[in-house]
Amino acid sequence: MKVEGDMDTARSHPGPLDHRVYPLTACVWFRKTGEDFGGLSNMAPGFPLLVSSILIGTTEAVYQALRFPHELDVQKMILEERSPMTAKMKSKPYRDRTRPDWEQVKVKVMRWALRVKLAQNWEKFGHLLESTGNLPIVESSRKDVFWGAKVDAEREALEGANVLGRLLMELREGLRKHPETLRVVEPPSIPDALLLGRPIERIFAPTSSEGGTASLPRQQAQLRLVG
Repeated sequence: MKVEGDMDTARSHPGPLDHRVYPLTACVWFRKTGEDFGGLSNMAPGFPLLVSSILIGTTEAVYQALRFPHELDVQKMILEERSPMTAKMKSKPYRDRTRPDWEQVKVKVMRWALRVKLAQNWEKFGHLLESTGNLPIVESSRKDVFWGAKVDAEREALEGANVLGRLLMELREGLRKHPETLRVVEPPSIPDALLLGRPIERIFAPTSSEGGTASLPRQQAQLRLVG
């Protein structure tokens, strides 16, 4: 089991059994969206996404929707729900309709969703990533030790695979070293990357002349959530 020091860049593919230990005083961690680093959460509002002409409120919503590529009714329910947590809970009764390769593709889907979040909220989300410095980023969770890590009170640390945090660190490193490669987001490299029956399209970061991330809310009145 690895004990983290200053930084974990997630260079290797995160695995479910690759648990790590993050001292609480030597990492940036988040749990609630209202906290200082709460914007790193997939549940955080204020980071709208525009995917294949569909306006989506959070990365959590698009991630959950892609679990059901051929279930348009379930996808629509998830995308129309204003609360990402409620959308996640409402989708649970339909988990038996999850795409059969979900466990194999879910990390790819999450990596893609985070890249879209950055590309379409370049200044706001990019600044938040930069503000974490060189510290490990950890999602603190009470139960989930795959995407996040649980508090170990005895060690005064967070312990888990922390796959979401490691993907965020990977994104932070790319933003610093090769930002130009993050301004275009290709569709996720998985079969049946569909949203409301449409193939997911390539996504481009808005240029400054287009108004940056502020352009997305202004488009809301012109877009329909359903096709």
